[in-house]
Amino acid sequence: MKFNATKTNEANAVVTATVEANAIATNLDKLAKEAAKTMDVQGFRKGKVPVAVVKSRYADKLTQDAEGEAIRAILTDALKELEISNTDLIGEPAITKFDKQENGDIEIAIELSCRPNVDLGDYKSLLPEIEATEVTDAEVEERINTMAGQNAPLEKIKRKRMVREGDFAVIDFEGFKDGVAFEGGKAEGHTLEIGSGSFIPGFEDQVIGMKYEEQKDITVTFPEQYQAADLAGAEVVFKVTLHEIQEKAAPVIDDEFAAKVLGNEENPTVDLLKEKIKEQITLEKNSKYYNEDLKPKYLETLVEKISFEVPTSVLEQEISQLLNNQVRTMSEDELNALKEDQAKIEKMREEAKPEATNSVKATFIVDALAKAEGVTVEDQEVTQTLYYEAMMQGQDGQALIKQYEEAGYLPAIKMSMIEQKVITKLLDEKAGK
Repeated sequence: MKFNATKTNEANAVVTATVEANAIATNLDKLAKEAAKTMDVQGFRKGKVPVAVVKSRYADKLTQDAEGEAIRAILTDALKELEISNTDLIGEPAITKFDKQENGDIEIAIELSCRPNVDLGDYKSLLPEIEATEVTDAEVEERINTMAGQNAPLEKIKRKRMVREGDFAVIDFEGFKDGVAFEGGKAEGHTLEIGSGSFIPGFEDQVIGMKYEEQKDITVTFPEQYQAADLAGAEVVFKVTLHEIQEKAAPVIDDEFAAKVLGNEENPTVDLLKEKIKEQITLEKNSKYYNEDLKPKYLETLVEKISFEVPTSVLEQEISQLLNNQVRTMSEDELNALKEDQAKIEKMREEAKPEATNSVKATFIVDALAKAEGVTVEDQEVTQTLYYEAMMQGQDGQALIKQYEEAGYLPAIKMSMIEQKVITKLLDEKAGK
């Protein structure tokens, strides 16, 4: 086989070759003989099918397989010459040229992408300066007051007045569509927090201003996407009676409240609660500071300072992803116009290339950082994290994991977790933690 293998740069290579007709013919004979041993063909005993019959009946499939085997042989030899291991290959080799000649030979060109060598240099010296996180007494007091307020009991207001935002209105209501009461639209003694948005849009706004024992017709329209099909998008009338207005009692912050919040802590006191809340707010602020400020700044610096070539196949995938995101925001007219304008598409790809390049570089840099710092994330850790987050949101953890797995999202989620883990480790070390 004649081939020429050349590295265009450290992350990409091109193989050009002539797949000779006699090599394809040899492969085809071998494949046909192997198939004849196991193939069932009517009129012949199993294992006794003539090779000529197999070739005749399955010529196209056998020829494709024979060509593929010849190309794989060329690729194997080319990788040896280029000193590229299979483990360093990224993505599938792309056949960019496949020209059959009159003599049966095939002229091919194959583009290869491989893992680049990322020299991190003194990457720790590029870490950004870290400012100490401050938590004020006022922030702690505000958090504790909020917690106490959420747990405070409701009390009937001491003087009769009209309903206002933030009140808890005790009401009876019954809903009617076209004058007929509908199922699930009735309740008595229901406590509704005004401003919570828990009822149909517009309902709570119309309760505002009602007085004790006032009866009122409230007209609202159900959302178009409402779960009950017979009510979706329908205008209905609720007959509402206000019985009582309640409000949260003034929160009591004492050692008894602290004991409820702190659970199993020994000697729970308000002072201990303040310490714990301060620690919690500090962790929250640090997490936000790391993720929204320091991590992006550090990655941006690394991408700028560390030079290496990126695999073309990965870069093209990233460009396509960016374009897909952009296309999703287009109108139907814009999409139809774009389909007719190939030059516009190519211009968009070119414009997306710098951002895509930086994104791909960041991925390989994070991978190199993780190896340098000995940071790993196991597959089980990914699924456990997804399961926990789903449960916290009231979702089916197993179903979410299956959905992400089928969509091919798990590798990206794993890389995101590795990024979070390794950069947090480096920032913590820089901060002296």
